Amino acid sequence: MTAPYIVFSHGQDGEPWGGKIVAMAEVARAQGLNVESVDYRGMSDPAVRVSRLLEVCKGLPGKLVLVGSSLGAHVCMTAAGQLPVRGVFVLAPAFYMPGYEQYTPKPPAGCPVTIVHGWNDTIVPPDNSVRYARQYRTTLHLIDSDHRLTANVDEVCEFLDRFLRRLPK
Repeated sequence: MTAPYIVFSHGQDGEPWGGKIVAMAEVARAQGLNVESVDYRGMSDPAVRVSRLLEVCKGLPGKLVLVGSSLGAHVCMTAAGQLPVRGVFVLAPAFYMPGYEQYTPKPPAGCPVTIVHGWNDTIVPPDNSVRYARQYRTTLHLIDSDHRLTANVDEVCEFLDRFLRRLPK
Protein backbone atom coordinates (compact mmCIF):
# COMPACT_ATOMS: atom_id res chain seq x y z
CA MET A 1 0.00 0.00 0.00
CA THR A 2 1.34 3.41 -0.98
CA ALA A 3 1.72 6.04 1.72
CA PRO A 4 -0.68 8.98 1.43
CA TYR A 5 0.43 12.23 -0.17
CA ILE A 6 0.75 15.79 1.03
CA VAL A 7 0.82 18.33 -1.81
CA PHE A 8 2.29 21.81 -1.36
CA SER A 9 1.27 24.93 -3.30
CA HIS A 10 3.56 27.95 -3.05
CA GLY A 11 2.47 31.58 -3.16
CA GLN A 12 2.54 34.04 -6.03
CA ASP A 13 6.25 34.86 -5.82
CA GLY A 14 7.32 31.63 -4.15
CA GLU A 15 8.94 28.50 -5.46
CA PRO A 16 8.09 24.82 -5.09
CA TRP A 17 10.94 24.04 -2.70
CA GLY A 18 11.33 27.26 -0.73
CA GLY A 19 12.39 27.23 2.92
CA LYS A 20 8.90 26.86 4.44
CA ILE A 21 7.95 24.00 2.13
CA VAL A 22 11.25 22.18 2.76
CA ALA A 23 10.69 22.46 6.53
CA MET A 24 7.05 21.37 6.33
CA ALA A 25 7.98 18.49 4.00
CA GLU A 26 10.30 17.15 6.72
CA VAL A 27 7.36 17.13 9.15
CA ALA A 28 5.20 15.31 6.61
CA ARG A 29 7.86 12.70 5.83
CA ALA A 30 8.37 12.09 9.55
CA GLN A 31 4.69 11.12 9.68
CA GLY A 32 5.10 8.71 6.77
CA LEU A 33 3.60 10.88 4.02
CA ASN A 34 4.86 11.11 0.47
CA VAL A 35 5.57 14.69 -0.56
CA GLU A 36 4.80 16.58 -3.77
CA SER A 37 5.23 20.29 -4.47
CA VAL A 38 3.66 21.93 -7.50
CA ASP A 39 5.63 24.45 -9.56
CA TYR A 40 3.50 27.48 -10.45
CA ARG A 41 6.32 29.79 -11.49
CA GLY A 42 5.28 31.80 -14.54
CA MET A 43 1.57 31.20 -13.83
CA SER A 44 -0.12 34.30 -12.47
CA ASP A 45 -3.73 33.30 -13.22
CA PRO A 46 -5.27 31.48 -10.22
CA ALA A 47 -7.49 29.38 -12.51
CA VAL A 48 -4.43 28.11 -14.40
CA ARG A 49 -2.82 27.24 -11.06
CA VAL A 50 -5.92 25.32 -9.96
CA SER A 51 -5.84 23.35 -13.24
CA ARG A 52 -2.15 22.59 -12.69
CA LEU A 53 -2.81 21.38 -9.13
CA LEU A 54 -5.69 19.17 -10.28
CA GLU A 55 -3.49 17.73 -13.03
CA VAL A 56 -0.71 16.86 -10.57
CA CYS A 57 -3.12 15.41 -8.00
CA LYS A 58 -5.13 13.22 -10.38
CA GLY A 59 -2.21 10.80 -10.60
CA LEU A 60 -1.71 10.52 -6.84
CA PRO A 61 -3.34 7.66 -4.91
CA GLY A 62 -5.65 7.99 -1.94
CA LYS A 63 -6.96 10.97 -0.05
CA LEU A 64 -4.60 13.95 -0.13
CA VAL A 65 -3.55 16.62 2.32
CA LEU A 66 -3.24 20.01 0.62
CA VAL A 67 -0.98 22.73 1.99
CA GLY A 68 -0.79 26.20 0.49
CA SER A 69 0.55 29.65 1.19
CA SER A 70 -1.15 32.93 0.18
CA LEU A 71 -2.34 32.51 -3.44
CA GLY A 72 -1.33 28.85 -3.12
CA ALA A 73 -3.74 28.57 -0.19
CA HIS A 74 -6.57 29.96 -2.32
CA VAL A 75 -5.65 27.49 -5.06
CA CYS A 76 -5.63 24.56 -2.58
CA MET A 77 -9.02 25.42 -1.17
CA THR A 78 -10.50 25.81 -4.65
CA ALA A 79 -9.09 22.45 -5.77
CA ALA A 80 -10.10 20.70 -2.52
CA GLY A 81 -13.71 20.68 -3.64
CA GLN A 82 -12.72 18.63 -6.71
CA LEU A 83 -10.29 16.16 -5.10
CA PRO A 84 -10.38 13.42 -2.48
CA VAL A 85 -8.87 15.28 0.48
CA ARG A 86 -8.21 14.39 4.12
CA GLY A 87 -7.54 17.99 5.09
CA VAL A 88 -6.32 21.43 4.04
CA PHE A 89 -3.64 23.45 5.89
CA VAL A 90 -3.16 27.04 4.71
CA LEU A 91 -0.80 29.90 5.50
CA ALA A 92 -1.83 33.56 5.11
CA PRO A 93 -4.56 32.56 2.63
CA ALA A 94 -5.51 35.12 -0.01
CA PHE A 95 -9.20 34.98 0.89
CA TYR A 96 -11.64 37.90 0.46
CA MET A 97 -9.16 40.05 -1.44
CA PRO A 98 -10.65 43.31 -2.78
CA GLY A 99 -12.42 42.73 -6.07
CA TYR A 100 -12.22 38.94 -5.67
CA GLU A 101 -14.33 38.33 -2.58
CA GLN A 102 -16.86 36.26 -4.53
CA TYR A 103 -14.09 33.86 -5.60
CA THR A 104 -13.14 32.91 -2.05
CA PRO A 105 -13.64 29.11 -2.01
CA LYS A 106 -15.70 27.31 0.59
CA PRO A 107 -14.07 24.33 2.30
CA PRO A 108 -15.44 20.93 1.28
CA ALA A 109 -18.05 19.57 3.69
CA GLY A 110 -16.45 17.68 6.55
CA CYS A 111 -12.91 18.61 5.51
CA PRO A 112 -10.65 19.65 8.40
CA VAL A 113 -9.07 23.05 7.73
CA THR A 114 -6.38 24.88 9.68
CA ILE A 115 -5.27 28.44 8.95
CA VAL A 116 -2.05 30.05 10.19
CA HIS A 117 -1.78 33.81 9.68
CA GLY A 118 0.57 36.54 10.90
CA TRP A 119 -0.84 39.47 12.83
CA ASN A 120 1.63 41.76 11.03
CA ASP A 121 0.66 40.71 7.49
CA THR A 122 0.46 43.81 5.28
CA ILE A 123 -0.33 41.85 2.09
CA VAL A 124 -3.35 39.79 3.16
CA PRO A 125 -5.08 41.28 6.20
CA PRO A 126 -5.32 38.81 9.11
CA ASP A 127 -8.95 39.91 9.51
CA ASN A 128 -9.66 38.01 6.27
CA SER A 129 -8.63 34.75 7.94
CA VAL A 130 -10.64 35.62 11.06
CA ARG A 131 -13.67 36.15 8.83
CA TYR A 132 -13.12 32.84 7.01
CA ALA A 133 -12.52 30.88 10.21
CA ARG A 134 -15.63 32.37 11.80
CA GLN A 135 -17.80 31.71 8.75
CA TYR A 136 -16.65 28.10 8.21
CA ARG A 137 -15.67 27.16 11.79
CA THR A 138 -12.08 26.32 10.87
CA THR A 139 -9.11 26.22 13.21
CA LEU A 140 -7.16 29.50 13.17
CA HIS A 141 -3.74 30.29 14.63
CA LEU A 142 -2.80 33.99 14.62
CA ILE A 143 0.88 34.50 15.37
CA ASP A 144 3.31 37.39 15.72
CA SER A 145 4.63 37.31 12.17
CA ASP A 146 4.32 38.89 8.73
CA HIS A 147 2.90 37.56 5.46
CA ARG A 148 5.79 35.25 4.66
CA LEU A 149 5.88 33.64 8.14
CA THR A 150 9.56 32.80 7.55
CA ALA A 151 10.65 33.98 11.01
CA ASN A 152 8.15 31.50 12.49
CA VAL A 153 8.81 28.37 10.43
CA ASP A 154 9.31 26.23 13.55
CA GLU A 155 5.95 27.34 14.91
CA VAL A 156 4.25 26.71 11.55
CA CYS A 157 5.78 23.22 11.49
CA GLU A 158 4.45 22.53 15.00
CA PHE A 159 0.95 23.51 13.85
CA LEU A 160 1.30 21.30 10.76
CA ASP A 161 2.52 18.36 12.85
CA ARG A 162 -0.47 18.70 15.18
CA PHE A 163 -2.86 19.07 12.21
CA LEU A 164 -1.52 15.92 10.52
CA ARG A 165 -1.70 13.86 13.72
CA ARG A 166 -5.38 14.77 14.19
CA LEU A 167 -6.53 13.98 10.65
CA PRO A 168 -8.82 11.00 10.17
CA LYS A 169 -7.05 8.12 8.47
